[in-house]
Amino acid sequence: MYDWVLILEWIKFAVRWLHVITAIAWIGSSFYFIALDLGLHRDRKLETGADGEEWQVHGGGFYHIQKYLVAPAQMPGDLVWFKWESYSTWLSGFAMLFLVYYLGGRLYLIDPAVLDIPVWVGALISMASLAFGWVVYDQICKRLVNANQTAVMVLLFAVLVGMSLFYTNVFSGRAALLHLGAFTATIMSGNVFFTIIPNQKVVTTDLIEGRKPDPKYGKIAKQRSTHNNYLTLPVIFLMLSNHYPMAFASEFNWLIAALVFLMGVTIRHFFNSMHARKGMPHWTWGVTAILFLVIVWLSSPRAYEWSEEEAAIPAHAEKFAAAEGFEEVHQIVAGRCSMCHAAEPAWGTLQWPPKGVMLQTEADVATHAREIYLQAGITHAMPPANLSYMEPEERAAIVRWFRAAGGTELADAG
Repeated sequence: MYDWVLILEWIKFAVRWLHVITAIAWIGSSFYFIALDLGLHRDRKLETGADGEEWQVHGGGFYHIQKYLVAPAQMPGDLVWFKWESYSTWLSGFAMLFLVYYLGGRLYLIDPAVLDIPVWVGALISMASLAFGWVVYDQICKRLVNANQTAVMVLLFAVLVGMSLFYTNVFSGRAALLHLGAFTATIMSGNVFFTIIPNQKVVTTDLIEGRKPDPKYGKIAKQRSTHNNYLTLPVIFLMLSNHYPMAFASEFNWLIAALVFLMGVTIRHFFNSMHARKGMPHWTWGVTAILFLVIVWLSSPRAYEWSEEEAAIPAHAEKFAAAEGFEEVHQIVAGRCSMCHAAEPAWGTLQWPPKGVMLQTEADVATHAREIYLQAGITHAMPPANLSYMEPEERAAIVRWFRAAGGTELADAG
């Protein structure tokens, strides 16, 4: 018989690995081209008619790079397109959203204390919000392409703050910040798929057919590329936030997310200015540090009070609470795990339970049955370095209990 929990975990691992690889490729090329564009020497009259040039050295060789503001006189025969990095990152990211937050919605997506809705409703809201975000953003850019772009960025920031408030009032804290990152990443990939690449194809078609390309297409693509430049760092923070309860479990998580976008602006402004040879605005370091300290202050832990709903065992977890060996496992977890996985951890300097997972009540243990099975039953990942000395017999008891409840069956893999 297959252990579908293990198979699903390996699928998640493979997709996450793919997502990280493609994200590195996309972000790396994006950062490189932004720095290249800003650093071009445009004060030189080039015989080729190019808008600017730069010499670079890397890997034992010299590179002579030129940029044409609209297009060269004729279509190159070996033009390289940079698009699959963006597409692959979004597709693999959505696959992760499906595997972790839709299939595991009862644990990661929905928090009844925030909004008690079925998982399928939450998944529909999730997908609809991503589409909504692209449509709203796209209309703002199209209508304001000739407006002051700083004002457009401020309006975009207001939209992001509004979505931050929306997500934190619909989903769990972990899912809210992750969705805000997915919302922003959808805008960035949408820019590439719906605007930047199509505009570049119009230009290449004009070149092939002997027409002079319209410079408006380059202007539009430049607008979207600039937005992507400033949104990249906040997206990375939001994607990592699900590992840090200090960010997602705070009652001010929506505000923390908003401040992260401002930090992204200050950090990118420093590097953009440096690459454009306009000096190094070190004041951005101070502003970034202040914003980060405000975030740390907002994340300060508060006293936690259990509600009756949280103390009750959820319907989907009742089979684990009813399975043979549950009482023994509850005692094992209470003795070996709850010193860290508690509302007020008693281990070392911990201020939050790791990953926001609490394992104090019977409801906690039944709800997190799969995680306990994976982390402490069939692997020795928890407790870390076995600091609380969990015995092999105790790990075996966890495995027997989980399998007695039918947890390894395909129907329950999500």
